[in-house]
Amino acid sequence: MLLYQDIVTGDEMVSDAFKMQLVDDIVYEVDCRMIVVKEGDVDIGANPSAEDAEEGLEDGAQTVNDIVHSFRLQPTTFDKKSFLTYLKGYMKAVKSELQKSNPDRVEAFEKGAQTFAKKVVGNFKDWEFYTGESMNPDGMIALLNYRADGTTPYLVFWRDGLKEVKL
Repeated sequence: MLLYQDIVTGDEMVSDAFKMQLVDDIVYEVDCRMIVVKEGDVDIGANPSAEDAEEGLEDGAQTVNDIVHSFRLQPTTFDKKSFLTYLKGYMKAVKSELQKSNPDRVEAFEKGAQTFAKKVVGNFKDWEFYTGESMNPDGMIALLNYRADGTTPYLVFWRDGLKEVKL
């Protein structure tokens, strides 16, 4: 199994236990789902039975996003201007890391990141933002959106902002 950590903060962001798709060689789109957790529950990835689903939420139970819950991602907010300021700093940090570890990748990263950032800013109101567990403002911000059906969530992670750790 592979665990993906933010290269800036070391926060665990996602793992390959979730369905990941590389998009435009720049970001991973990771399908997620809404699950019901009760206090003290440990998420083992199993779906609730049909009978449990019909009962609704019990006392102390809440509906959460499975990846956000599993990796203890923290919600955060931005307006367009502050997001662009954050993104500029984050991309500079990722570029710096790439220049050390994979200099051949820098040009493709810059081009792809700029194109994807324009997509995000173009539909800014559709995105939700999550930071890693440490809530370090210099770290990666995971982007949450919904598929065309309007109910299926997915998270976006910058490919070059993650390092793989084999477990």
